Amino acid sequence: MMKNIKRFSAITIIGILLLVFNSCDDTSEIFTISAPTAPVLAELNFTDLELDAVNTGNPAITLNWNEADYGQQASINYAIQFASDNDFTAPITAATITGNSSITLSVNEVNAAAGNAGLNPFEWKALYARIVASLGSQNSEISASNVVQFNVYPYFNYVFNDYYMVGDATAPGWNNNNNNPALFRDANDSNIYSYTGFYADNGHFKILETKGLWHPQYGTDDGAVFWGTTPTNSSPEPERFPYGGGDGIPAGYYTFKMNFASKAFTFEAFDASAATSPASLTLKGTSTTDLALTALAFDGHIWYANNVRLTPGNVYFVTDSGANWGSSTSFSGVASDSGDSIPVIVEDDYDVWFNDLTGQYILIPLNL
Repeated sequence: MMKNIKRFSAITIIGILLLVFNSCDDTSEIFTISAPTAPVLAELNFTDLELDAVNTGNPAITLNWNEADYGQQASINYAIQFASDNDFTAPITAATITGNSSITLSVNEVNAAAGNAGLNPFEWKALYARIVASLGSQNSEISASNVVQFNVYPYFNYVFNDYYMVGDATAPGWNNNNNNPALFRDANDSNIYSYTGFYADNGHFKILETKGLWHPQYGTDDGAVFWGTTPTNSSPEPERFPYGGGDGIPAGYYTFKMNFASKAFTFEAFDASAATSPASLTLKGTSTTDLALTALAFDGHIWYANNVRLTPGNVYFVTDSGANWGSSTSFSGVASDSGDSIPVIVEDDYDVWFNDLTGQYILIPLNL
């Protein structure tokens, strides 16, 4: 009986000692911070900044600030923000940096920030800058600096990509530089492009990003999603649209649509049996002298004019019967009879495409 009591007592003591030792090994700490002191952005030594559209990689602006103070040693995140108003109603984050209190932004970075903040190209306008501090991967405990202001003269930043048809189902055949028709970009969602028109019998096609270059190119290996190559990696190449390998499509009118956000595409028959094309189509407006467009011999519903100089102002499409087709969105959109004039916001040489089946148009600047 005494042996059992001793054995129980020894086990109890060992358990108590282990509990004590485990308690001593608990080295966890609670990280507490005080209310942060905001970073202080230094005033600039200039008031006006004209951005150079030629040397876009050159440094444009250096921002310096006193670091935020959270009452603890911490690695602090800083977001460099710009806005078109002092209240930062719609702030644009141009860059982020951690653990530093200075950053230099290039001409291109400042120009992009100004454009995204809503500043028009080629005119002087106030731009506001601030530094926003935060902690951790979740950017917690946000604290914004004072605001500095300067005037900026941006150049135009064309933010869109353009895409072109190629293949034996289309007008240029398998020639990557043969007046390849452009896809029409959705004015409300720049990820979406489409092309409605005639496709040749037993044909296939791919999509090119640059006329005269085979890469990047886009195609598919099935009937649902697409993928593409890059300028530096052309292998492996995707299969041809619309179904990849195998037999081509029957001749007829179809609508091809691709979404670069989801990588999905559709290819559906289009009823053009009741459609008639105008005998002529002219580009008019304050941006150009009257300019006759040409219909593709392959598909008379697709009209084009190459390398056309347009100045700031507006354009619209006029048929031989006097119908005026226009819209309110620059660069691309869907025109309607008696619609608004299409705004031209920057001078350049353009390729102009118009589809009389759908009213879609696209104005592609060649030098921006």
